This record gives sequence, C-alpha cells and structure tokens, in this order.
Amino acid sequence: MAKYFDVHPENPQQRTITNVAENIRSGSLVAYPTDSCYALGCQLGNRDGLSRIRAIRDLDDRHHFTLMCQNFAQLGQFVHIDNDVFRTVKASTPGQYTFILAATKEVPRQLLHPKKKTVGVRIPDHPVVQALLAELGEPLLSSTLLLPDEAEPLTQGWEIKERLDHEVDIVIDSGDCGTEPTTVIDFSNGELEIVRRGAGDTSRFE
Repeated sequence: MAKYFDVHPENPQQRTITNVAENIRSGSLVAYPTDSCYALGCQLGNRDGLSRIRAIRDLDDRHHFTLMCQNFAQLGQFVHIDNDVFRTVKASTPGQYTFILAATKEVPRQLLHPKKKTVGVRIPDHPVVQALLAELGEPLLSSTLLLPDEAEPLTQGWEIKERLDHEVDIVIDSGDCGTEPTTVIDFSNGELEIVRRGAGDTSRFE
C-alpha cells in the first residue's frame, strides 16, 4: 500500500518533505503534484522506478522522460544549451513548459531517446515540488501521470491513492492542480518545434 501524505500546497511541511525525499533516495516511486498536473517521479538512477513508470503508463522506448529541475543551474548540468536557446528557456522558467534538448553525459543512457539522445527538462513553479527538489539536491526523473487509454491525467490525490495503491509507494496530495500537461518545446533539431500545446502559453514561441 502506498504511503499517503497531505501536504499544504503553499507552505509544505518540512518534516514531510524530508521524509518523502528519504524514501525517494531509498528507491520509492512517488505520485506528486506540479504546476500543470500530477506526475510520477523517482530518483535519477533508479532503474526499477523507471521500469515501473513505463509499466504504469505503458510507454515504449521512444518516450521522452523529463528531469524535473530545481533551478536553471541544475538544468544546465544535464542538457546542452546554446545562448539563443538559453535566453528563450530562461524567459519561460519556472513554468508550465517542458523543453527537449540534447542530453549531457550526466543523464543515464536508459532515459535518452534511442535515436536523438535527447531528454526533457523543466523547472516547475509549485512550492511542494520546489521544496522536494531542494531537499533532494538533484533532479527528479518524472513523467505525467496519464494512464493508458485515458484522455486526461489523474489530478486528485485520493483517486491516485485508490487506483495506484499497489503500483506506487508514495502519494503526495496538495489538492487539485489541473488536468492539462505542460507545453512541450523541442530545440534538439536546431529549430524550435512545438511538440505539444498544453498549459504553457505558446504565443511567445510563435
């Protein structure tokens, strides 16, 4: 059964955040709220966690996983980013955007798109996730909590607990955070491509 934590959406309890971070370091898979919708997350090098996310979401090896980063300095350790792209991404973070970029050697190979060698990165604008990332001191390997054959992501903590009780280890409930996933922008081919129109405003990229 998954551990269930009720966390304040604006002032997350530090003791709970510390507890969750310790569990993630020990291999736990967590369902957590973001500024767009709920996500599944585990520690960066957690192969079992990665396999469990793939199984829950029925993902193939072409899926772009996302590294949820605390800040721009951390993001820059895991992707290659030139000056023009830097300015564009910087102006849009933190926020409801995921950026696909060429990965550095810091990213485990099993996370990369098999042909492009790319990975998704984003900096969320949500107090609970920011507190968790600060406590972890590293990115959280993540994927939108969208179940197979369903049109919208799960967005209620109690429902996630009921439906995924034996598939995740932790559920963080901070209230409803919406059903629209992030806008995805791909910079990996040298030109900007809007891959998915989501919660983030695309007008600045058009």
